[in-house]
Amino acid sequence: MIQRKIILSSAFLLCSTGLFAQVLTVKDAIETAVTNYNSIKAKAAYASASRASVTQVRREVMPNLVVSGQQDYGTVNGQNGPAYGFGGFGVASSGLPLAEQNWNAAFGALYLANFNWDFYTFGKVRERIQTAERIAERDASDQEQEKFQHEVRVVSAYLNLLAAQRITRSQENNLARADTFRLVVVTKARNGLIAGVDSSLANAEVSNARLALIRAKALEQERANQLSLLMGIAPQQQFTLDTLFITRIPGNVVSADTVSSQHPLLQFYNNRTRVSLEQEQYYRAMKYPNFSLFSVFQTRASGFSHLYASDQTQFTHNYWDGIKPSRSNYLFGVGVTWNLTSILRAGQQEVAQHKVTEGMRYEADLVNQQLKAQQDLAGVKMKNALDAYNEAPLQVRSSSDAYLQRSVLYRNGLNTIVDVTTALYSLNRAETDRDIAYSNVWQALLLKAASTGNLSIFTNEF
Repeated sequence: MIQRKIILSSAFLLCSTGLFAQVLTVKDAIETAVTNYNSIKAKAAYASASRASVTQVRREVMPNLVVSGQQDYGTVNGQNGPAYGFGGFGVASSGLPLAEQNWNAAFGALYLANFNWDFYTFGKVRERIQTAERIAERDASDQEQEKFQHEVRVVSAYLNLLAAQRITRSQENNLARADTFRLVVVTKARNGLIAGVDSSLANAEVSNARLALIRAKALEQERANQLSLLMGIAPQQQFTLDTLFITRIPGNVVSADTVSSQHPLLQFYNNRTRVSLEQEQYYRAMKYPNFSLFSVFQTRASGFSHLYASDQTQFTHNYWDGIKPSRSNYLFGVGVTWNLTSILRAGQQEVAQHKVTEGMRYEADLVNQQLKAQQDLAGVKMKNALDAYNEAPLQVRSSSDAYLQRSVLYRNGLNTIVDVTTALYSLNRAETDRDIAYSNVWQALLLKAASTGNLSIFTNEF
């Protein structure tokens, strides 16, 4: 029982210190970032809004059907002469023009149904729908390109953090070597075998190694914070990353992929151009008239009798008699409306939108050129990274042998401490170069995937 408690306690301590912490893989980092990052959420919301706008524009094609009813109480004095309900403040008091004012009042009502449909608009409705659809496609591609670019940023931050962690480990090893050598020097100086100044130089070298380790840890913490931010999680000081893949080179370093026409960034810029083209078509259609069908059915009620013109006592104050329908009318027809000055206005709008389209085409061409240049750069970086990858182990092995040789010679009094510290510096530099070289190969592959528009070139390596 006691042994079981000891085992459980030990397991708890190991978990709490992060020794059993879950390894964060590249794919896990990407999935977490895509799910949490607010910029991608915002683009998704905009895309959803655009899809809803398409539905709304499609429903605007439906005819207008207006039903209304009103019940009133008032007088019906009339007067010969013109009148205009300026600003909507006129009153429709329909009655005979009497010789003098009276205040006879009764209830009245008006019930109507109005139907209006622009059945032919020379393509205005169609172009509005297609413009809304192109906007929805543009916003959807904007979401995809934001997602793609953010995935690239996350992978790059992951590789940077992994390189920083490896450099930190190299600096820890360098500090351990410097401290071990310092103990040897201090012991020999105390025994009078070497000059005391050697111990001072050894202490200085240890101090320099500690400072290098502090800088490496600071860089690692900064890179960890960047990765946390891109993943949309609380800042983390320590990540347990997958270190197995970085010790080898990827398998498709020599594949000759080209920039895909389906590149998310190209798709976004091309869809922007399509939206502008549809807007051009819409402005062109604005020059033409609208043909409409319309129909009205109207029922009226009044508390004034048909004899009221000859006998002003022929009215009632009864509410129900005043609102009961007594006269009905209908009409239907076909109409055309054409604002001739819209030809001039729409023409200039079309010209202006055409220039916008032209500018968007130039921007799309520029992006395509940049992606091709980025792909060429990725090929150069991959070649250089592979050369450094192959050279780095040779440098580490040679520097390690040189340090071992110089330290042994120093212990036997055959060289100076300057020779040893120089070898120590060379070994530390070689290990740092090796860590950077390994990371640069994968960074070059990431640049290649980013320029091609296919991140699976990178993720398929795991």
